[in-house]
Amino acid sequence: MCSRKSQVELSLAIIRRLTVARGELLLPYLFDALGLKRKIVKNLLKFGAVEVNGATLRQFDHLLAPGDEVKVNDLSTAVATVRLKSAKIRIVHEDDALIVLDKPSGLLTVATEREKTDTLYARLNDYLRGRGSARPSRALVVHRLDQGTSGLVLFAKSRQVQCLIEDAWQAVEKTYWVVVEGRPHADLGTITSYLTEGKSLKVFSSDHPTPGARLATTHYRLLQTRGDLSLLEVRLESGRKHQIRVHLAGLGCSVAGDPRYGAASDPCHRLALHAGRLALAHPLTGARLKFDSPLPLALSTLFAGSKGCLNPARGQE
Repeated sequence: MCSRKSQVELSLAIIRRLTVARGELLLPYLFDALGLKRKIVKNLLKFGAVEVNGATLRQFDHLLAPGDEVKVNDLSTAVATVRLKSAKIRIVHEDDALIVLDKPSGLLTVATEREKTDTLYARLNDYLRGRGSARPSRALVVHRLDQGTSGLVLFAKSRQVQCLIEDAWQAVEKTYWVVVEGRPHADLGTITSYLTEGKSLKVFSSDHPTPGARLATTHYRLLQTRGDLSLLEVRLESGRKHQIRVHLAGLGCSVAGDPRYGAASDPCHRLALHAGRLALAHPLTGARLKFDSPLPLALSTLFAGSKGCLNPARGQE
């Protein structure tokens, strides 16, 4: 005899796509079409498991029209998605090989000595496990963003894909938007130096190689200036710890909200650094991928009404 959970899964596996024959309200239509208990059907709507003509609907009294296409997703997937959204984490892209998330400022990418549980990595894997055994997968770390940095983070779904992306990491286009104090002497420039992490976990820059130092190259261009702040677009050839923060501080333009590297102001009440774009060749198919995350409101409002073009990341290819 099937358990109650098995009966629900069986019903949803059989009835997933429906075509409406006559006009009626969504909730009673689902009662009749799915043959499930009222509480289960209401939860399907509550957690966003029901789509009508491709759009997620939660309104019980939505009026269906003849010909409407209704899709019912797995409840476990819908619940897991709601949890991820409640943490303000957006899935930008997912396929069988990789997953790209939009990380909020203030959340660690991976565990540290001080925080071992509440991280982007942990929340993502909780989401993947919560979708149920029908879609088993796990995330593997490819790169990291600082806790205060928001924006795009890429995870692999297998060790093979993780290795392929890491081996080609220098070829991945990594673009950031950053608000800095002051204005660079040149509107366009490149910074190259050797970075070394000290015992205090602070990173230091040098023009000459020293034991343990790693070469880092940062390209920047000025987008806008308003008052004592400037908005820069930054591209990395490498991807070292605190690279942008250290290099821009060396220009005399510390990242706003970054007292560790000399900032005197905090206009956004956060580190004013956002990972806005990733572009790469798919590790398995070779197809060109480009992912964008718009400039957060906390940063963009600093330049509202000023002349010039913010050139924020838009859309996704």
